[in-house]
Amino acid sequence: MSADSTTPGAEAPSDPEDIKIIILARSALARTSAAQGACVRDTDGRTYAATSVALAHLSLSAVAVAVAMAVSSGAEGIEAVALSTADEPDPYALDTDLDVVRDLAGEGVALWAVDPRGVVRGRVLT
Repeated sequence: MSADSTTPGAEAPSDPEDIKIIILARSALARTSAAQGACVRDTDGRTYAATSVALAHLSLSAVAVAVAMAVSSGAEGIEAVALSTADEPDPYALDTDLDVVRDLAGEGVALWAVDPRGVVRGRVLT
């Protein structure tokens, strides 16, 4: 994983709200055939779960879709993000996702990367 501050193989979060977004990201991934599931929690505590989009003329990461959902719902900031993928996250795509998160959230937001079972692969701080 690539980012400003990375904790590969980080321990599972202890905050119930972080556990919740991980579960929602995993659920989004499980109910679709998408490559990614993600969930963001805004500064008001609302959550937005999404999957990646891969159409002929539109391609978006799950994080980008979830952030767009938050913005379109009036969110002014993000507290945390969870990304669930079957494969290890692509470092270049992850950097782009982190830029999207920073556009709304600023610095210090945790992005939890997990596999489909919820095993934490790493934690990245924006």
